[in-house]
Amino acid sequence: MLVHLLKSKIHRATVTAASVDYEGSLTIAADLAEAAGLLPNERILCSNMANGARWETYVIVGPRGSGAIELNGAVAHLGKPGDRVTIMAFTEIEAEAARDWQPRVIVLGPGNQIANHRGY
Repeated sequence: MLVHLLKSKIHRATVTAASVDYEGSLTIAADLAEAAGLLPNERILCSNMANGARWETYVIVGPRGSGAIELNGAVAHLGKPGDRVTIMAFTEIEAEAARDWQPRVIVLGPGNQIANHRGY
């Protein structure tokens, strides 16, 4: 039996831009996406800590070292620069293997720099 578990999480990311006219997605700086184990075009679930909004979209990789966390397309209506968001991806794992599973989690600080990390 397969179970759905957290694979990757970026916690306390600060939105750096919101562009309604851009094709829908979430832009994440390449170094942050890699540190969290997120792939280009991977489906993600996002939540806005400022207003409680939650949405599903996919990853677009932005410039490395830029700290970019950009809301694109319709989801730009769900947040604004300065809002804190949590970005999550999930995976399916056999139930037995799931007992030892550890997700990759990064916590961001000022400037969307990695303040803490844990996981595989």
